[in-house]
This record gives sequence, structure tokens and C-alpha cells, in this order.
Amino acid sequence: MREWWLHVGLICIPLVAVYLHIPPPQLSPALQKWQSAGDVFHFRGNKIFYRDSYGALGSSDVLILLHGFPTSSYDWHKIWEPLALRFHRVIALDFLGFGFSDKPRPHKYSIFEQASVVEALVAHLGLSNQRVNLISHDYGDTVALELLYRSDQNRTGHLTLNSLCLSNGGLFPETHHPRLLQTLLKDSSFLAPLLTRLTNFMIFQKGIGEVFGPYTQPTNADFWDMWSSIRVCVCVFEFMVPILQYINQRLKHRERWVGALTSTFVPLHMIYGPLDPVNPHPQFIRLYQQLVQRSTLTILDEHISHYPQLEDPTGFLNAYFNFIHSF
Repeated sequence: MREWWLHVGLICIPLVAVYLHIPPPQLSPALQKWQSAGDVFHFRGNKIFYRDSYGALGSSDVLILLHGFPTSSYDWHKIWEPLALRFHRVIALDFLGFGFSDKPRPHKYSIFEQASVVEALVAHLGLSNQRVNLISHDYGDTVALELLYRSDQNRTGHLTLNSLCLSNGGLFPETHHPRLLQTLLKDSSFLAPLLTRLTNFMIFQKGIGEVFGPYTQPTNADFWDMWSSIRVCVCVFEFMVPILQYINQRLKHRERWVGALTSTFVPLHMIYGPLDPVNPHPQFIRLYQQLVQRSTLTILDEHISHYPQLEDPTGFLNAYFNFIHSF
């Protein structure tokens, strides 16, 4: 009998512990530097973090970077300086619920709202009459497609696109394979609260590591920075559950977003890491080439996976500069 109670105690003690409010991890010097170089503006009562760097003299070109799930604008840090040498202004933001931006709970997050956040930032920076270039990744790809739809349909007038470069995002629900934890969190009202509280650094590191190539794995410091950017100002991940509804939104609004991609005359390019388990090769890229015939394409080395801008920053930059100089 005593042994039975001992087993129960060993199971219950860690479960109780994870339900306690464990403070967010301390930011690394690199992440602190990224934050200190940025600023915030207010969108519908919430603070949105962004960075805005002035770079190349004699150029008026503006570039906006849209990050993926579940990370932040820090995803662009490896290519930030080279981009700033080419563009007059390089701008990146943390979407609402990500990074250093506010993470309101409860909140009904949507791709439409995130697109409005980008438009509000453009207006805040006085760029509403400026043609802008976009680079997007993952979750940011879908936000970019909503912005493309609005720009082409002249729905808001806040953003005029000069070009769009996509990278490794779930553009097509039929070729998108979300990770198991993402599926459980978005579809299970019973398991989601428990799973978000059980998630720790080791679980996160294993999950993120699976979408990087075997030869391009982040360092321990890189993993910690990703983890820290998610945990800024929060103790648990319950805000991630409503954010993950973007996967269902992609399916519901496929005609709107894929339609914008296939009908636009805005210059398009895709930079693709072919080892991506989320958007696997060759199914994803075959469908992209079939549907988006006006787009150009760069397929990176075979060992590059879901985060090409972090796994192969030189290859990513070369591909992007070749595209931007082609029109």
C-alpha cells in the first residue's frame, strides 16, 4: 500500500509543480540588445514591438520582415545587417502574441488582425504612400497573403506592395503537415491547458530541433533565445492555443489567400528549404510551381529545412538579392 502511494506522489508532485507560476527565463545579452534597439507602438490598446533600421544611402527602398510561429522578429537577426546595407529602411515586428509584443489573454487571434497590425505599423512610420517589399516566413507567409489580397483589391490603402518573397510557409492546407503538438493544441479543448503548462525548455528544444536540418541545428544559446522570446512576460503558453487557430483559418480562407497568390502581378519569389517536414518536398514545391506560375523560385541545399534564414543565411541572402535585382 505504501508503495502505491509513493508512485502517486511521484506522479503528482511534478504535475503540481508545473501548474505553479514559474517565472520567465532571463534574456541573453544578444536578445536584450535586440530589444533595446527596437521600439513599440500601440495597436488597439496593445503594445507592438518593432525594429526600424536606416541603412543604404541614396536608396528609398523599404523592406518589411514577417516572422513565423512560434518565434519572433529575432528570426531575422542573422541577415539583418546585410539587408540594411541594401535597403534604405529595414523593418521587422513581433506579431501580437509573439516576442516582445503584448500577449493578451483571453484574445481571439487571427491572420486578419495581424495583417492590420502590419498596416498600422506602416501608417505609424509614415509609409502609407511608400511601395514596400516584404520577406515572410511560415506564419508570416499567410499574413503576407492577406496583405497581398488587400493591396491588390485596394481594400484599405495602407500598404502598397513592390515585391513579395515567401519562405517555407503552409500556403496550401493540402501539403501542410503541422507538428503533433500543434494539432493537439489547436483541436483539443481538454488537453490544451495541460499541454501548455507541461511544456518546458527540453520539450520545446526537441520540437523545434525537429524542423531544423541535422547539420544546421541551432546552438544551445540559439534554442534558449527562441524559448526566451516566447516566454517574455508570461509564465505559461495558454496564449498559444488561440494563436494556433491560424492553421484552421488557412483552410477556411484558402480561396482568398491562394487566390491572391495566383492572381497577383506583384513580383513573387519563393526561397525553400527542401528538408522541411512541415511543407515537405517535393509535394509542396510541385503544387507551388503548378499554381503560382508567375513566381520565381530558389530551392536551397538539400540539408536546409524549415528555417532557411537561420540555417543558411548566405544562401538565403544570395537568393533574395538575385530576386530583388531582377526587376
